[in-house]
Amino acid sequence: MRSFSEYDPIVIALYFMSVTGIAMFCHHPAVTVIALAGGLLFYLKRNGRANARFHLFLLGLFAVLALVNPLISHNGETVLFVVNDSPVTLEALLYGLNSAAMITAVLYWLRSFTEIMTSEKLMRITGALSPKLALALSMSVRFVPMFGTQARKINDTQKTLGLYREDNVIDGVKGSLRVFDILITWALENGIITADSMEARGYGSGKRVPYTDYRFRRWDWLLLASDAVLLAVCIAAIAADGLDINFYPRIVSPGMTPLTAAGLAAYGLLVLLPVIIDTEVDIRWRLYRSAD
Repeated sequence: MRSFSEYDPIVIALYFMSVTGIAMFCHHPAVTVIALAGGLLFYLKRNGRANARFHLFLLGLFAVLALVNPLISHNGETVLFVVNDSPVTLEALLYGLNSAAMITAVLYWLRSFTEIMTSEKLMRITGALSPKLALALSMSVRFVPMFGTQARKINDTQKTLGLYREDNVIDGVKGSLRVFDILITWALENGIITADSMEARGYGSGKRVPYTDYRFRRWDWLLLASDAVLLAVCIAAIAADGLDINFYPRIVSPGMTPLTAAGLAAYGLLVLLPVIIDTEVDIRWRLYRSAD
């Protein structure tokens, strides 16, 4: 019994790539609506009613993107009205709405992705691809807070020694440059010490194998197989032009063919997989607690 965030990071990354990839490259409004509804539902499932500012930001972004396209693009045959001798067409308006909804949906999914994929999980993915890349990335992530801490120490020491005052603009700029110079020198020396330490401990003398606590288990294979099957159905519908609509110069829809219906159903089930998994976990926990 595992929640979606507890699955193997590789499986989670492949899932998000599948969902967002189809949403970005399919122009069918039904696909966009499914992606947006699924992304919003999953985000609300994880965060509840928190982060209202994020919802307001995406709502404002959606409105801006939807209105900009018909004002700058005048393609299409159905003219709704004319503004300053520039026609506003139905096709451009619908294309703007669809594109704005697609971008909003992808942002919801990416926000959930950043919440789930911690630095440790990213190390798991990069370590599987390249152990050296994982080491370089982990060292880079480690040095970022170290630089900030060291910069504050140097700055506080400089001010304590009375080498510059913040109330004087010129003196403050000179002091900041001095702090930056000292920080760069410290970073170079620290890099040399790290390289010498790694060489002394035998780094590069043999094959490097990354350490990870994650192992592929039955749930991971099951989710990966489900993702692959549903993605294959969606790709088959995309290859047959069943999940694409042409907006220009006129709206041309492939209609609701059996393959299109299968593709939409498969994508709908695909975007609901995390919600289904987390809901099942919640129900089981409630049953266990009620049994106690």
